[in-house]
Amino acid sequence: MAGIEYEIVEEIGVLSTNARGWSKELNRISWNGREPKFDIRDWSEDHSKMGKGVTLTDEEAQKLKELL
Repeated sequence: MAGIEYEIVEEIGVLSTNARGWSKELNRISWNGREPKFDIRDWSEDHSKMGKGVTLTDEEAQKLKELL
């Protein structure tokens, strides 16, 4: 994505893979050099392209865990 820098700090797991080979993944990602957050989104096989997703702070991830 133009203008956005990211680093996948930790690959936690793959939730699913679609017919095109893209995977919905849960990772810890640092966006623009900031503190890493939990991130759920679709990724191409080599992580060069991404789909829309959602990022969660540690507190939000904990709340999601409690809700589930």
